[in-house]
Amino acid sequence: MKTSNFRQQLKPWILPIAMVIGIILHDYIGMVAFLSPCLIFIMLLITFCRVSPKVFKITRFIWAMLAVQIIGSIAAYIAILPFNADIAQGAFICIFCPTATAAPVITGMLGGSVSRVVTYSIFSNIAVALLAPLLFSLMGTEAEIGFIESATTICVKVLPLILSPLALALLFQVFAPRIHHEIANRQSLSFYIWAVALIIVVGNAVSFVMKEPADRIPEMILIALASLAACMLQFYIGRKIGSRLGDKISGAQGLGQKNTVLAIWMALTYLNPIASVGPAAYVAWQNTINSLQLFFKTRQEKTRQD
Repeated sequence: MKTSNFRQQLKPWILPIAMVIGIILHDYIGMVAFLSPCLIFIMLLITFCRVSPKVFKITRFIWAMLAVQIIGSIAAYIAILPFNADIAQGAFICIFCPTATAAPVITGMLGGSVSRVVTYSIFSNIAVALLAPLLFSLMGTEAEIGFIESATTICVKVLPLILSPLALALLFQVFAPRIHHEIANRQSLSFYIWAVALIIVVGNAVSFVMKEPADRIPEMILIALASLAACMLQFYIGRKIGSRLGDKISGAQGLGQKNTVLAIWMALTYLNPIASVGPAAYVAWQNTINSLQLFFKTRQEKTRQD
């Protein structure tokens, strides 16, 4: 079997394998967790080198996705609150959380518009930075963090990770076109770097969940199920929005693929800590969906080749 064919057949299984490795080695992931921002930066730089600045546009697609993210999260919280406040918070944070910084990478692999997801990701993160302090205070959380401090913290944690590789890619395009071209032709590397980053993310999520007391297991299961429902609905609704407004893949990934690391931090900072089980479980749900999508895309490509 040729090496290229072997890689093509192995590709759909790499993300599940990475998740399993993260689960098995979760006790040791803390030693390499500091590598996550570096890996995401490299992934985004490779991805952004294939994007022209001319294609970044604010369209109805962006506004429709933001409406689902913000209004949908509030609606989910209000609907579940009468039954259980912790589950309501867990569902809220899984929807309100901004788009994952790695979403453009998976979007590019699936054949979607990277520029649309990057544009939405920037606005998604800005919206969270501005609205999170207000919404969390309305929920009656006890975190003693001011609006300006909170918004600044979120911006500092997220926006540089998105904007820095984008700026570097544009600089390469203008001042070092040969380097830009070489990076743009190495798109497949993003996937394998993401697999390594996924090991760290899953390992951290498993370590966090295992630290919760055993008597909270029934509630954690319900929060995880609410997280699953939120994940499936967001991929579905995003796909529908994308189908109507030009790109179903970008819609699904932009709305469904979440920055779970930031979500866990926000839940631990502002909400009942057990609500962070929602985004921790979301790690497994969204990457299972990503693996299935890559599997079916690979199978379709193989069928066309045959």
